[in-house]
Amino acid sequence: MINLGNLSPNKGANRQRKRLGRGPGTGHGKTAGRGHKGFKSRSGSGIKPGFEGGQMPLQRRLPKRGFTNINTVKFSIVTLSHLDSLEEGAEVSSASLVEMGLARKGFPVKILANGEISKAVTVTVDKVSAGAKAKIEAAGGKVVEPESK
Repeated sequence: MINLGNLSPNKGANRQRKRLGRGPGTGHGKTAGRGHKGFKSRSGSGIKPGFEGGQMPLQRRLPKRGFTNINTVKFSIVTLSHLDSLEEGAEVSSASLVEMGLARKGFPVKILANGEISKAVTVTVDKVSAGAKAKIEAAGGKVVEPESK
């Protein structure tokens, strides 16, 4: 009867690992199956990604292009159609938008004029596009400029 106390693998299922470089009796002594000299016999060797046998690699042959502007500001975008789903007279701030899942935490918020808004809301966020500001004020809401830090 087989139970957890006497489980074992089938005969021949598990093989012993090769003990390389452990003397001539093992059959894998001295050079440990790596042949004589050369790059592949050294420890830490192995062809690195992008190595082309000494030829100038592709990533060095191609010219560098463009740059990353370190001063760019990534905004979390919220549209007017998102704000239209809120109740009438709601106070909208960056923190409340993050809480509702409409904006990402740690990013400044910008409101864009995509969609329509029919409810009067008070908006206090980092940036509001001119079109969005006009539509919010036309619906009876207002846009409050945040205090500078």
